Amino acid sequence: QVQLVESGGGSVQAGGSLKLSCVASGFIRFCGMEWYRQALGEEREFVSSISRIGTTTYADSVKGRFTISRDNDKNTLYLQMNSLKTDDTAVYYCVANCASNFWGRGTQVTVSS
Repeated sequence: QVQLVESGGGSVQAGGSLKLSCVASGFIRFCGMEWYRQALGEEREFVSSISRIGTTTYADSVKGRFTISRDNDKNTLYLQMNSLKTDDTAVYYCVANCASNFWGRGTQVTVSS
């Protein structure tokens, strides 16, 4: 069982930056890690992933603006978000793809114009 706790969300103006963190209760070294988000009234959507060996993927909507990274020694996943847009407003979830999938409870990101 892996518990995930996201932090770093908040309110920011368009064009600003935020850095999300996700701290895992267990070792995530052998897990693929992902960020998802869900805007109010919308379906949950993939944002970014990073494999065990550091291979990264991004949704087209965030490519070039967001950077995913991980620190296995700290059991922590990060998402650096730059040039934020109002469309980035959502609850952001951390996911660990281990033998099972584990989800955090999410952190709210609100981008105002």
